[in-house]
Amino acid sequence: MSHFTEKEIEYLRGQRLGRLATVGSDGSPHVVPVGFRLDAEGQAIEVGGHGLSGSKKWRDLQANPRTALVIDDLASVTPWTPRGIEVRGRAELHSAGGEKFGPGWDSAWIRIVPERIISWGIDGAAFSPAGRHARSIT
Repeated sequence: MSHFTEKEIEYLRGQRLGRLATVGSDGSPHVVPVGFRLDAEGQAIEVGGHGLSGSKKWRDLQANPRTALVIDDLASVTPWTPRGIEVRGRAELHSAGGEKFGPGWDSAWIRIVPERIISWGIDGAAFSPAGRHARSIT
């Protein structure tokens, strides 16, 4: 069973770009755009990249695996219709297999195991109680 709802899965599979947040060794936040995909089982987010193993995000996650990824967009600007998902969790760093993301991608990749999922505008209007969901994964 997936940690994500069916509508969240549909949304995630339709998106390719998110923003990954990490914390540097000095405690400074670092946020960068990354390519991602939902794993086949719908249990975790997989992040790939170019030069990933030499990046600041990789070094940050080696020291502190806690991370957050936000995937969002605007379904419409008239009316204003934001939607998105925030996944907070722990990163697992993999030094091989990242080629699965496509030609030219680094062999390194990151698996984010969700601990908390917050979504808005996916299952209903973003500014309504029905459209905002937050849950912890145990």
